Amino acid sequence: MTDTSQRASPWWTPSVHADRRPFLLARNRIQRELRTFFDKHNFVEVDTAALQVSPGNEAHLHAFVTQSLTTDGRPTPLYLHTSPEFACKKLLAAGERKIACFSHVYRNRERGPLHHPEFTMVEWYRVGEGYETLMQDSAEILALAADCAGSRALTFRGQTCDPQKQPERLSVAEAFERYASIDLLASIAQSGETDRDRLAAELVRAGIRHADDDSWADLFSRVIVEKVEPNLGFDRATILYEYPVSEAALARPSARDPRVAERFELYACGVELANAFGELTDAGEQRRRFEIEMSEKARIYGETYPIDEDFLASLALMPDASGIALGFDRLVMLATGAQRIDQVMWAPVADIAP
Repeated sequence: MTDTSQRASPWWTPSVHADRRPFLLARNRIQRELRTFFDKHNFVEVDTAALQVSPGNEAHLHAFVTQSLTTDGRPTPLYLHTSPEFACKKLLAAGERKIACFSHVYRNRERGPLHHPEFTMVEWYRVGEGYETLMQDSAEILALAADCAGSRALTFRGQTCDPQKQPERLSVAEAFERYASIDLLASIAQSGETDRDRLAAELVRAGIRHADDDSWADLFSRVIVEKVEPNLGFDRATILYEYPVSEAALARPSARDPRVAERFELYACGVELANAFGELTDAGEQRRRFEIEMSEKARIYGETYPIDEDFLASLALMPDASGIALGFDRLVMLATGAQRIDQVMWAPVADIAP
C-alpha cells in the first residue's frame, strides 16, 4: 500500500485552489493584455498543431512520442512538439509577416519549481526586422505583465527585478569575462570551430572543476550554469546575447563576428524567460547543425529524433526574420510572486513519481 500521508493535497482541493486562484486570475489578465499587445502591433495570432513528425532537434530537449494509426492499423510515429517553432517558420515561408502564438508544448524529463512536462510557450516572429526589435518587445512585455499583476517588481526566491527599467544588454563573451575571468572567444575560430583544450585550460585557471571527458559544449554549459546565470536579471532584467555559433543551432551567424550568432536569452531574478534568434534560413547549414545536435544526443542519451524535411524545404521560401519563444508560465510566476510553476497553471499535470 502506498503511503500518501506526506503528500500535498491535490490542486483541485478547494482550499488549495483558493490559495492558487489569485495567481490564476492574474494569469488570465496577463494573457489578455499580451494578446492586446500583439494586436496593437499588427501581429496575426496563429494556432499550430501539437503533433509533429519531429519534436525538434536540440540535443538536450526530450520529447513525448506517440503513434498515428492508419485506417488499417499501420503505425507511424509522431511527437508532441517541444516548441511551435517549425510550424511557425513554415507559416512565414507561406507568406505571413508578423505572427504570434500561445502554444501548449511538451518536454519530457522536466519537472521542478521552474519546469513542467506541459507548459505554455508564447512565440512571435517579425519578418524583415532584426532581433534587436525583439529585445524591445521583451522589455515592454515584462512591464506589461507586472502592471497586470499589480506588482512593482518581478520576484523569485527573495530576489527582485524592476520591470520598468530597460534591460541590461550583455554579450556572452562579456559575461564570461565579468563573472569567470574567462576569454571565451579565444577558444572559437573564425570558422566557428571550437577548441576544447583551450577552454578547459581557462576553466582550470578560473578554478572551475570539470571532467576529463567534458566536451567544449559541456565546459561552456558549466560556466553558464555555475558562474553566469546566478548573476543575471537582478535589479533589472538581463539580455544575454551573441551566443557562440555552436550553441545556437537555429540562429544565423552575426555579421559583426562570425564566431557568434544572433541569439539572446532574457533573464529576470536569475530565471531564464525567453530565447530569441535572428533566424537561420540556409537549409544546408541547418541540416548540418541538426545532424551535429542529433549526434550529440545519441552520444549522451542513446537516442535521436527525425529531421523535419518539410521544415528544411520551407527554408528556401522563408524570408529574413527574427523570432522569440517566451515561457509564459514563468513570466506569470515572476509577476505574481508564485514560487512554483504549478501554482500558475489552472490544471497542472499530476506528478506520478514514486
